[in-house]
Amino acid sequence: MTKGILGKKVGMTQVFTENGELIPVTVVEATPNVILQLKTMATDGYEAIQVGFQDKREVLSNKPAKGHVAKANTAPKRFIKEFNDVELGDYKVGQEIKVDVFQVGDIVDVTGTTKGHGFQGVIKRHGQSRGPMSHGSRYHRRPGSMGAASDPSRVFKGKKLAGRMGGDRVTIQNLEIVRVDTDKNVILIKGNVPGVKKSLVEIKTAVKAAK
Repeated sequence: MTKGILGKKVGMTQVFTENGELIPVTVVEATPNVILQLKTMATDGYEAIQVGFQDKREVLSNKPAKGHVAKANTAPKRFIKEFNDVELGDYKVGQEIKVDVFQVGDIVDVTGTTKGHGFQGVIKRHGQSRGPMSHGSRYHRRPGSMGAASDPSRVFKGKKLAGRMGGDRVTIQNLEIVRVDTDKNVILIKGNVPGVKKSLVEIKTAVKAAK
């Protein structure tokens, strides 16, 4: 069954193992998540738990949102997500999910939104080469030919052109949990995870490990 928690990416650092090996880790702060709702097959057509992370001021919530979190006896939440493939009998509305749901050595999948790089050209976005810079070529960083003219009279889908770069929802799979600090609500994950500092990340049991 899936175990999961929402957290905030703090940044990267490095730790040493007992045998002196240096490991780069990402620090994720995961204050207790509150279960806001249990999705059941009878009422919703699927089974899942809905969790809320990070309190926000009540003035920023409307009445339906306040009424929803009131059932769990908690404050309005800034982020609300669902975790599927869970054992509903192990959870109840208002229950807190803390970092100790994971242990050192667990393999997890981490989902986040990658850094945005704005509107970029084909050289930075797709790694294409520029044209000659001398001898009057007049072709330097342009995107290149758009294709035939009268037939097919359009640009084919998927052509590598300039556009927005980054800001995508990405999942990095099979990362190892190096350390869990229950006092500081912190999880150290081996390697890097997607997203900028202070961005939301979703940590859940890896698909391979869950089977």
